[in-house]
Amino acid sequence: MAGQLMDFHGIVMYQKAYRERDLLVKFFTAEAGKRMFFIRGAKKRGFKMTADLMPFTHGEYVGDIREPGLSFINAAKETENFTVISQDIAKNAYATYMMSLLDMAIPDNQLLGGWYRRLFYGLKLINDGLDEAIIANIFEVQIMALFGVEPNLRQCVVCGRTDLAFDFSESYGGLLCQQHWHLDPNRLKLDQRTIFYLRQFSAVDLTKLKTISVREETKQHLRQALDVIYADMIGVYPRSKRFLDQMMQWQTGFEQPNRQDETKQPPQNQQD
Repeated sequence: MAGQLMDFHGIVMYQKAYRERDLLVKFFTAEAGKRMFFIRGAKKRGFKMTADLMPFTHGEYVGDIREPGLSFINAAKETENFTVISQDIAKNAYATYMMSLLDMAIPDNQLLGGWYRRLFYGLKLINDGLDEAIIANIFEVQIMALFGVEPNLRQCVVCGRTDLAFDFSESYGGLLCQQHWHLDPNRLKLDQRTIFYLRQFSAVDLTKLKTISVREETKQHLRQALDVIYADMIGVYPRSKRFLDQMMQWQTGFEQPNRQDETKQPPQNQQD
């Protein structure tokens, strides 16, 4: 079946062996959504596009986009690898988790609606040295809407107030101000620093984020809160998250958290 020959911008998500000498390579593309490409002879020694098809490689390609079925790569025009992510096990784990969430949230062959750009900048920030756990948290908060769940993190879901202490209510689908905590005895009972960051994450623009400074204790609380929200409200658990959880258990078993002095004021993310 004939396809459409086109230039496209893509990010390599993963590759897997297919037959003896071939590969299947999954791309996030800006122009054609998520696509699986059949690469004939990719496992042969001296294959000219080996580096262009490695995970976490991004750039411009020429391909035969077919609908339905597998697509084909004709050439790689200009590509670059997120080498820091590729070489760092923690950054690799968080970046893989982010891509797994996007893979589960959007069906193949559908346009990503701006998520290609968001994914690219998320990976770029991790590769440039910003905190991979916080970038993943931002991604988790913002991608909830693609799963059909969009908690109200702007204001109290009951009265609309924004000037009181908040907590998160799964039953009410978002924030409850202190005056309405009694409505949900099973609210998550999150500390205000964690609430502050969840609210910030829902609105932050990854393309403008420059620095991140979140203390270790707060990062642990954010991880715990998002794990509960994802388990109870979204119900997805990618295989990459299982590895991430195991890695975190190993780290916390051998490292003491870097606790900083308590402050009365909420922390500030610095961004443009």
